[in-house]
Amino acid sequence: MATHTDALAQVYARSLYELAEKAGGLEKIIEIASELEEICEIARSDRGFREFIASPVIDRAKRAESLNRCFRDQITDLTLRFLLVLNRKGRLSHLEMINTAYDQLVQAAHDRVEVDVFTATTLNPEQLEAIRLRVREAIGQDAVLHPYTDPTMLGGVKLRIGDQLVDGSVATRLRRLRHGLQTNGPAALRAKFDRIVSEEDVA
Repeated sequence: MATHTDALAQVYARSLYELAEKAGGLEKIIEIASELEEICEIARSDRGFREFIASPVIDRAKRAESLNRCFRDQITDLTLRFLLVLNRKGRLSHLEMINTAYDQLVQAAHDRVEVDVFTATTLNPEQLEAIRLRVREAIGQDAVLHPYTDPTMLGGVKLRIGDQLVDGSVATRLRRLRHGLQTNGPAALRAKFDRIVSEEDVA
């Protein structure tokens, strides 16, 4: 899932990306990306580990020892050293955002972009492919789609591309329709209703 990143996360991600590129080019870049994602997945699924890396009360020296014991011989030396740097700087709590920022660098290098797709019901492969093609047509990049269902949606589709939200849900359209009616009256209502009926929703 595409996650919000801040400037600090982007700085750390860029530094790691450049180190990986110098260490082994594309192969090393992809390897580091995989390891970061695996570590973040552990943090997402294991509350104890998540608190371990994020807690400000844990002594950093002791946490460094634990990180060494846990990950030595399990991940590349570059990734381990990066974790230790984050620990020393008190930035391990930013790991998820750094992972996202790093992945964005990888995707950009391959002319790809990650897109979260929210719909009321599960999309079939044909519908996902249609969305992927529309995104490519709109922004000129291949989309790596992450589909999610949101039962609160009335229909339509919402896309999150990086930090940008493209909201084509029915609820949003109705809000705009209501605003247009209040502003412009029945003529605007009729015109907008005709457009909604003629549009094809992905649902």
